[in-house]
Amino acid sequence: MPDGRTAVLERARQRQAGLANWCRRHLPEHEPIVLELGCGHGHFLTAYAQTHPARTCVGLDLISRRVEKATAKAGKRGLSRLHFLKAEAAEFLAAMAGHAQADLIFMLFPDPWPKKRHHKNRMIQPGFLTQLAEVATPDARFCFRTDHDGYFFWTAEHLWQHPHWSLHANDAWPLECETVFQSRMTAYRSLVARNIEWTEAGK
Repeated sequence: MPDGRTAVLERARQRQAGLANWCRRHLPEHEPIVLELGCGHGHFLTAYAQTHPARTCVGLDLISRRVEKATAKAGKRGLSRLHFLKAEAAEFLAAMAGHAQADLIFMLFPDPWPKKRHHKNRMIQPGFLTQLAEVATPDARFCFRTDHDGYFFWTAEHLWQHPHWSLHANDAWPLECETVFQSRMTAYRSLVARNIEWTEAGK
């Protein structure tokens, strides 16, 4: 009988293999995609896909019900190039590497993990930004939005210090679409960063 750790690693391997197979079947090799990390019910990415129907768009979330609702939205609107998946972001990025690249990446209102002892759980970390750069096209845009001041400054600092990302204060937000969630915000802040071309030599 495998021990608990072996079983966990095997499940992770199976998820990775399944995601890699999905990427091979659904993502175009020579055309960059639009990616949303933490898509919720898919309101924003569906609006983006309706405005840009020729783009392949992928939204990720960890909650099955959200993914189901988002997928239903895409189906009702006939958006065949819009996909929603239940997947952990780092696992999907690892599966995506070598199969496709993204030239536009959104992260909207992620969990800010406000307590200091929980900051290690924030998605924005140096290693994650490196992984993101590895699947991003040269000059790809990473668009981040939050209603939490602490997470805004945390993200700005991490992007500023990271060798593969450059903040672009004058870049316009690609699509303004007030979702139900965003409409509940009294205020929020946005960041746009661009990928500084990632190379093996730059590691």
